[in-house]
Amino acid sequence: MKRADGLRRVVVTGFGMVTPIGLDSTETWASMKEGKCGVSRIENFNLDDLYIHIAGEIKGFDPAVHVKSKKIQYGERYSWFAGRAADEAWAMSGLPTPYSNPYRSCCIIGSGAGGYSTVETAYRDLFIHNKRATHPLTLLRIIGSSASAHVGIEYGIKGPTFATCSACSTATHAIGLAYDYIRNGLCDVGVAGASEAVLTYGSMRTWQAMRVLSPDGCFPFSKRRNGTVLAEGAGILVLEELEHAKRRGATILAELMGFGMSSDSKDMVNPDIDGPRSAMQFALDDAGLDPSEIDYLNAHGTATALNDVNETNAIKDVFGEHAYKMAISSTKSMHGHLLGAGGGVEAGVCIKAINEGWVPPTIGFTDPDPKCDLDYVPNTGRSLNVRYTMSNSFAFGGLNAVLVFGRAPA
Repeated sequence: MKRADGLRRVVVTGFGMVTPIGLDSTETWASMKEGKCGVSRIENFNLDDLYIHIAGEIKGFDPAVHVKSKKIQYGERYSWFAGRAADEAWAMSGLPTPYSNPYRSCCIIGSGAGGYSTVETAYRDLFIHNKRATHPLTLLRIIGSSASAHVGIEYGIKGPTFATCSACSTATHAIGLAYDYIRNGLCDVGVAGASEAVLTYGSMRTWQAMRVLSPDGCFPFSKRRNGTVLAEGAGILVLEELEHAKRRGATILAELMGFGMSSDSKDMVNPDIDGPRSAMQFALDDAGLDPSEIDYLNAHGTATALNDVNETNAIKDVFGEHAYKMAISSTKSMHGHLLGAGGGVEAGVCIKAINEGWVPPTIGFTDPDPKCDLDYVPNTGRSLNVRYTMSNSFAFGGLNAVLVFGRAPA
C-alpha cells in the first residue's frame, strides 16, 4: 500500500529503551507514569574537583545480565545500551534472527560521542598510569559506528549499516534515514536510533566549561530552570514497510508518517527560530497533516534559558492558536538529556502515548515562566485521546530533526 505521493508506508513494529528511569521500555514508561526522576548524585566515577555533581546515570546495569549478545558484551558501554534496546525492539517486532532477507534491511544506530569512556580510560592508562599500550579492543570500542555494526551482526542485517552523528538530533536523523530507505524501496526493514554513554569525569569537565549544566536538576520550561542535566541511555525503533508487516502478521504499533529536517545555518550554540519552525512544518507537510491534528508534542525541552523560549516561540509560529490547546511535555525532566539518544527514547514515548492514551508530564514545573506559556502537562501526566504525535530534536550547530507518528493503520 502506497501513500498519495506514491511512496510506501512505514510502520513501527518494535521499540526499545534504556534510560536512567528504566532498563527497558516497560520500566521506563511505568516510571513516567509515576513522575519518577532519574537525576541523582553521580556514583559511577570520582567527582574530584567537579562542581556539577548530578546526572542521569543508569545504575545497576550489568552487560553480562542485561545484554543478550556475547559479542556486544565485548563492546563499549554505549554499545551495551544499544544492544539492550535493540534486543527489546527486535523481540517486540517478532522478526526472525537472522533476518531472512538480509540485503533488504538496514541498521542505522548513531551516537553523538561514541565510546567516550573507552577513550578516557585509554588516555588515563597511557598518560597517567604510564602503561605501554591500551586495551586491544580500544579502537573497535571507540568508533561511533560500533553499535550499529554490533547490532547489525546480531540480527544478520547486510544492507546499509552505519552511524549518524548530529549531536542531540542523532537518533531522529537515524530514524528519518531508515524511514526514507524503506518508503523509497531500498529496504523493507530498518533498525534505527542512537545510544550514548558520555558520563565520565573528562566529559563533565568539557560540559562544565560551556556553562550549560544545572547543579540542581532538569526543569524544562519552568522559570527556575538553569541548565540541562547530562544522561545516558539508548532508544531504538524497528521500522517496516506496511505490507511487509501485514504479510507476516506483525503487531503494528504506529505509523511513521512524517520526517522533517533543517539547519539554522547561524550559530553553533545559540538557536534560531527559523530552523526548528521549518523542520516541524516539513514534518507536518510530509505527513499530510494540518497542525491542528497533532494531539501531543514531545518537546526537545532541554531546560536551558534560551532553548526553551526559542522552542516555545517556534511551536507558536507553526501551530498558531492550536499551540495553546495541544499537550506538550519534555520527558527530559525525568530521564535527563540523553544527547544523541534522546530522540530515540522520545520517539518511543510518542508511540506509547498513542497506544496508551496517556501523555507524560514535565515534572519539576513549579514556577511558570511567562515566556513559556503553553500547556507543558505540568507535574502530572494525563489521559488523552492521542491520534498524532510529534517529536522534536534540536541540536548544537542548529541541526534540527522532527518526526510525526500516527495510529497503526486499520
